[in-house]
Amino acid sequence: MENPEQVNQTILMELILQGFGNFHELQIPLFLLFLIIYIATVAGNILIFALVVADQHLHTPMYFFLGNLSCLETCSSSTILPRVLAGLLTLDSTISFSGCLTQYYFFGSLVATECLLLSVMSYDRYLAICNPLHYAARMSGRACLQLAGGSWIGGFLCIGILTLLISQLTFCGPNVIDHFFCDFIPLVKLSCNDPHLMETLAFTLSFLFSLVPFLFILMSYVFIITTILRIPSTTGRQKAFSTCSSHLIVVSIYYATLMIVYMFPTTDILSDFKKVISVIYAILTPLVNALIYSLRNKEVQEALRKVCRKFMCGPFNFLRLK
Repeated sequence: MENPEQVNQTILMELILQGFGNFHELQIPLFLLFLIIYIATVAGNILIFALVVADQHLHTPMYFFLGNLSCLETCSSSTILPRVLAGLLTLDSTISFSGCLTQYYFFGSLVATECLLLSVMSYDRYLAICNPLHYAARMSGRACLQLAGGSWIGGFLCIGILTLLISQLTFCGPNVIDHFFCDFIPLVKLSCNDPHLMETLAFTLSFLFSLVPFLFILMSYVFIITTILRIPSTTGRQKAFSTCSSHLIVVSIYYATLMIVYMFPTTDILSDFKKVISVIYAILTPLVNALIYSLRNKEVQEALRKVCRKFMCGPFNFLRLK
């Protein structure tokens, strides 16, 4: 007869991601939809990253941070969507416990990093508009590396500690996760330990990584908008607003969905709603970011036109020389 420890260990070896299992008739349409979203997200963000690296005119602090964000969004989508696509195609929703923890670690770290990086980007816009004379000194190449590196290290270190704490919990079943990926709250729900301590920890981290950066960004934009309104010329105001509007849209979408998912109590009524909200911030936001920063940004559009002209004129010039 197996002792309880052996049973627990067996359960720990494999988990089931319920995901979109209740919508069997939508498996193929969802697979095609998510596949298109994934391809568009990765292609769009890689394109932005490549343009930032290749175009000399984009070698500024603002686009350095944008390149970091595009790299982050590519990695974030790649931790979630390939597993979702595989599950929809093969109908195999099982995942090992170690694989689940690994997915949570990388996705959670990237989410925390993005929260910090978006606040850094707002600080960059604040300096550029409110303190332009000190901008070059405060946003030197070294300062940019420190801010970006601090965001990456802070996000991965914090979630690494949290993942280690989760791995120490006792999981005695059921082994079904009511989500389409391994996230903190659905994982902790499977634990036999008292969930209040971990939920308090999750709320504290959500407060530090979502609400605090959001309030910092909000305060930055109060100063930015106040400064813009003082600009006498209409053209100057429009130019200043155009550099900030894209970032403001991204911030509004991202933090609103994060705070709903992680700071509101999880009840049976809110469970399905939170799953839909999770689709927005985990799957759609990386695509929206790429579209916003490419379609609404004139400098990125100009860099893309230069690349297109170079590729189109290259073969023509080659044929003409022959």
